Amino acid sequence: MRMYDLILKKRNGKHLKEEEIQWMIHEYTEGRIPDYQMSAMMMAVYFQGLNREETYHLTAAMAQSGDLLDLSEISGIKVDKHSTGGVGDKTSLALGPIAASLGVSVAKMSGRGLGHTGGTIDKLESIPGFSTELSESHFIQQVKDIGMAIVGQTKDLAPADKRLYALRDVTATVDEMSLIASSIMSKKLAAGADAIVLDVKTGNGAFMKKPADAEKLAEIMVDIGTEAGRKMTAVISNMDEPLGYAIGNALEVKEAIETLQGNGPKDFTKLVYTLGSYMLIAAQKAGNMDEAMQKIENSVKSGKAMDKFIEFVKAQGGDIQAVKDVSILPKADIIEEIPAKEDGFVGRIETEEMGICSLILGGGRETKDSSIDPSAGLILRKKVGDTVKKGDILAEIHGNDLSKVLQAKEHFYQNYIITKEKIEKKSMIQKVLF
Repeated sequence: MRMYDLILKKRNGKHLKEEEIQWMIHEYTEGRIPDYQMSAMMMAVYFQGLNREETYHLTAAMAQSGDLLDLSEISGIKVDKHSTGGVGDKTSLALGPIAASLGVSVAKMSGRGLGHTGGTIDKLESIPGFSTELSESHFIQQVKDIGMAIVGQTKDLAPADKRLYALRDVTATVDEMSLIASSIMSKKLAAGADAIVLDVKTGNGAFMKKPADAEKLAEIMVDIGTEAGRKMTAVISNMDEPLGYAIGNALEVKEAIETLQGNGPKDFTKLVYTLGSYMLIAAQKAGNMDEAMQKIENSVKSGKAMDKFIEFVKAQGGDIQAVKDVSILPKADIIEEIPAKEDGFVGRIETEEMGICSLILGGGRETKDSSIDPSAGLILRKKVGDTVKKGDILAEIHGNDLSKVLQAKEHFYQNYIITKEKIEKKSMIQKVLF
């Protein structure tokens, strides 16, 4: 087999066979196909697309390019959750303990943040002492012992995807639907769960700006997972404004804790309870949505969910006093209030740019080697549709460098739009696919 022939075949719009895709991914992972040839293939795929079978075979080949996590030691149905990324998305921090408190085994590998989106691992590491580096045996034993563990993704999980994504990122071939779906799902299949609940974001803070594109991506990923024998659910959720009010690592941990105590923002609580319900149903811990929702509400009200979060933090070396008393979490030296300059309504929040505000303050990474300030970020006080009077506080900026705080404040004003007429807020849950 020659890579030249496969590039030519795809360039001319023909379909690649399973064995051709497997060979290509294996040889590229082993370093025997050069980047320039794989770049040509990615561009051919960008213009010609992949059909259903090609997409599945590409995903399977990438999943099998490294280690496959064996979760068979853990009893019951293992359920994983994945978000396509957004601003203020601290869902796993609240969702994991709720699901685990109700008997669902949550064995989750998560990533760090890059650019305007935050990473679950960075948020957890803002808890003093918390470690996301566990051996595979420790990871599995912890799930057996307390029902959940969240760790950083290992370098040996779907290594082909890591190489391919880095290449796509510099060759303008990231935003092809089959390539996005195969990238996400290769890691999910390698991570070993029996069922996967996807949170596919749509809106101005999401990768998929249009609902139709989000739905198409969800359909492809559900199709891949089903073909691989996984039970799949995809929830299309709104990212036309940040999720909840807090943006930034320690600030989001506080908001997740408030949610576990029953005092979280309505939009965030709605999403967590919805995703949690589908996780319970997938794990056969509830028969329908009403039963699942009731169980989740009971877990939160009784304190079981919060107790599980404390148990989880303790198991991974975190300071449980910082969870019980959030004033111990990292705090910024400067808190700058942002007042409204006019009367009206919050008409539009450029969500991605709110993530950039946090990035400016040090709450995110511009490169993979950047360090993060866990205390930096912002807390919104008004969201889309809310009434605003001149002088009302729109948000608080938290930072440790005055010049960066002032820069973030200016950026905020440029991307937070006050209108004279009230805008109807979009519903959090837009569609569910199975």
